[in-house]
Amino acid sequence: MNQLEMGVRRFGRVNWLGLYTLASREITRFVVVWTQTLLAPLVTAGLFLMIFTIAVGSRRGEVMGVPFIEFLAPGILMMTVIQNSFANVSSSLVISKVQGNIVDTLMPPLAPLEMVLGYLAGGVVRGLFVAVAICLGLWVFLGIGVAHPLWALIFVLLGGAFLGAVGIIAGIFANKFDQMAAITNFIVTPLAFLSGTFYSVTALPPVLQVITRFNPIFYLIDGARYGVIGVSDGSPVLGLAVVGGATLGLCWVAWAMMKRGYRLKS
Repeated sequence: MNQLEMGVRRFGRVNWLGLYTLASREITRFVVVWTQTLLAPLVTAGLFLMIFTIAVGSRRGEVMGVPFIEFLAPGILMMTVIQNSFANVSSSLVISKVQGNIVDTLMPPLAPLEMVLGYLAGGVVRGLFVAVAICLGLWVFLGIGVAHPLWALIFVLLGGAFLGAVGIIAGIFANKFDQMAAITNFIVTPLAFLSGTFYSVTALPPVLQVITRFNPIFYLIDGARYGVIGVSDGSPVLGLAVVGGATLGLCWVAWAMMKRGYRLKS
């Protein structure tokens, strides 16, 4: 019997066992510290809703024909989802690089696409867990249901995949925690906050409306709003096309970086 050679793929075209193992590791990473990765985001989302309700809710009136708190809730939901998806993937890569154990992921017979999908799985599942928990909280405490469950699910999954792909790219690029913090503070957070989370894009000046529509996160927020409360600034079909195309493009970039071993093998 021939001995198994290191690095030889023996699972056909797709290493399903390796992909499952990597995905399971990424999911287990956040489940075992659920108070930090799942409970903390829920508390933060609840604080956002409470503060805005107390500060401006009664005076703001209706936005797009719905009470302000109902308008705000889906935006907070999606913002929490994308922030957690990004954090899950990017932190996994950066911690592995800083601790020097990234080799444990690079040495097994995993193709670049399989590594991308494995990391994405962790981000998407964490975002989905957070979304389900927030939706339950909105229903229990505010009486806000889900108007279009399928659309809501699609945009939550897309949001997790989109920011998960961004997280892979950022995690590969960053070699230190301060570089990761800079990407989060100066790119991810501004894009999330300036995407219609707290306001309707129609309230902006025409120039800013045009600029906002170049932000893919705007379509995620708008799509989630349509899925949860049934109103939106734009077409959910257009949002699906824009975010879907952007996600595929980012996944291709992440795959290319993985294949080249950029900042991973040096």
